[in-house]
Amino acid sequence: MNKIGFLIASLLVVLALLSSTLFVVDQRQYAVVYSLGEIKDVITEPGLNFKLPPPLQTVNFLDRRTLTLDSPETRAIQTAEKKNLVIDWLVKWRITDPKQFIRNNSGSDMRTAEARLGPLVQASLNEEVTRRTVRDVLSTEREKIMQGVKARLADDAKTFGIEIVDVRIKRVDFPSSVADSVYRRMESERKQEANRLRSTGAAEGERIRADADRKREVILANAYREAQKVKGEGDAKASALYADAFGRDAAFAQFYRSLESYKTSFNKKSDVMVLDPASSEFFKAMRGGLAPAAAAPRKK
Repeated sequence: MNKIGFLIASLLVVLALLSSTLFVVDQRQYAVVYSLGEIKDVITEPGLNFKLPPPLQTVNFLDRRTLTLDSPETRAIQTAEKKNLVIDWLVKWRITDPKQFIRNNSGSDMRTAEARLGPLVQASLNEEVTRRTVRDVLSTEREKIMQGVKARLADDAKTFGIEIVDVRIKRVDFPSSVADSVYRRMESERKQEANRLRSTGAAEGERIRADADRKREVILANAYREAQKVKGEGDAKASALYADAFGRDAAFAQFYRSLESYKTSFNKKSDVMVLDPASSEFFKAMRGGLAPAAAAPRKK
């Protein structure tokens, strides 16, 4: 049993030693092999690799992907017009020389590298912005500023063993103290423009209403004139017809007028008239005094 235990223990030790000599390099990483604390080799190709067991050799991995550094803090930058701007930026970077990166970074800690790279980006951005106006920064030369920062960082990046892939400006704004006054001025300008548009609209509305009223009065006057003209013509024709009809039979005309008088007098049920039917001329037609004369007999 002791021999079997010894063999099993020896086998485990051998397996542990063998496993410590093997390591896998991912395609997203660099593998840096250290020999007694010094860099012996840098493996850039992915796959299975061998090394001496620790502490003779150790392996450290570095990220070879493109990384992003955001502006760690917001600082006001003065433009050529002596106006302060707050600019947020980001930098895309990646490691191109692992040995140089480790030597100049005092190790492989990415946070240390970003802490050293951030001030360099801010300084380069300051130099580009201070030579330009607010209008240039906001629109016309924004792309030139980003390219200028990238060019200024190129030499420093080589000393770090990295490459600056891209520089972008995310946001440009005024400091809070300045922004409030700018917003108030913008609000005042917008109110003035709104009031101008309202007054223009009100004047145009009054003009349209006055024109519509004038046209309405003209249309109504023309319509009234035409109506009176038609009514006059109708009354004239009616009068002619009445005159012709009444002229043919005077008794019938008097009888018809009496009926119209009755109709007008007794228009409502509440109308009351106190008259003597026997002596009043008003009821003469009802007594038969105004009965139409019998038609003359036709001659044979």
